[in-house]
Amino acid sequence: MKVLVCGAGGFIGGHLANFLKKKGLDVVSCDIKPNPWQQVPNFIRADLRDIRQCRRVVCGVDWVFQLAADMGGIGYITKVKANVMYNNVLINANMLKASVEAGVERIFLASSACVYPEFLQDDSSKTVYLKEEDAFPAYPDTPYGWEKLFSELMYKAFEEDYGIEVRIARFHNIYGPYCDWGSGREKAPAALCRKVAMARDGDAIEIWGDGKQRRSFLYISDCVEAIYRLMCSDYNLPLNIGSDRDITIDELADIIIRISGKRLKKKYRPDMPVGVKSRNADLTLIRKVLGWEPKVPYEEGLRRLYKWVEVQVRKHLHSA
Repeated sequence: MKVLVCGAGGFIGGHLANFLKKKGLDVVSCDIKPNPWQQVPNFIRADLRDIRQCRRVVCGVDWVFQLAADMGGIGYITKVKANVMYNNVLINANMLKASVEAGVERIFLASSACVYPEFLQDDSSKTVYLKEEDAFPAYPDTPYGWEKLFSELMYKAFEEDYGIEVRIARFHNIYGPYCDWGSGREKAPAALCRKVAMARDGDAIEIWGDGKQRRSFLYISDCVEAIYRLMCSDYNLPLNIGSDRDITIDELADIIIRISGKRLKKKYRPDMPVGVKSRNADLTLIRKVLGWEPKVPYEEGLRRLYKWVEVQVRKHLHSA
């Protein structure tokens, strides 16, 4: 079995490429740039916005894991909208067409919980368990979410018209070592780890919004296991991959502060983007069809992430 991991220079793609290699698969990895912290097997530099480069990387491949995307945390996807939509639609359209032409058997799409309607997620006082069927009627809160929903529909259209087998995962905030932590694309766990690591005892760290917004987060090892099980399964409809343990951003920050051993205060920035007020994964379907559920608790996953980010911060400050 020869597989291609697109976006292997990124966080999830890099972990996935190494996971698949350990499973004994013949792995080819590609991205527009390598990950500065993580080596991946058989890396090819490729810009998947160019269909000629897509055709080059899919040659002789049985399965494609398509995780390449222009994306980031809430600060990035609310600031950069046109390029996110343009780049990601190009990447997905090109990879689908090139995969069909090359006779690829099966292709995986990394979608997002951002596809779910904003009107279901507007109350931070309650936990919202989002089921896969809740995506319609559609009303995502960001252009990024609309692009992901469009890509899901495009993948299903290619499956119906051309026979390529499709697997779709909706990720709910994946975190862990080797992620972006200070580029402007980082998500809440890494951003908070960075702020805590850089703070001195007695300082205050900045929290975007009022801290009451609810999310769920999934550790990277649980994520790649779920991707692999989904790709090996016969299930071809969108599936949540996330945690169903919701947590406020305030609580997330408190866990990281405890891990650090520092005494820190929090100051709030209601003027900063926060996204929807309550988003959590309903895992009923994935438990039923894959027999999968998260294993790594927040306290352990965040400890691993914080230790890694702390090292990166020290290296950065030492070289500055």
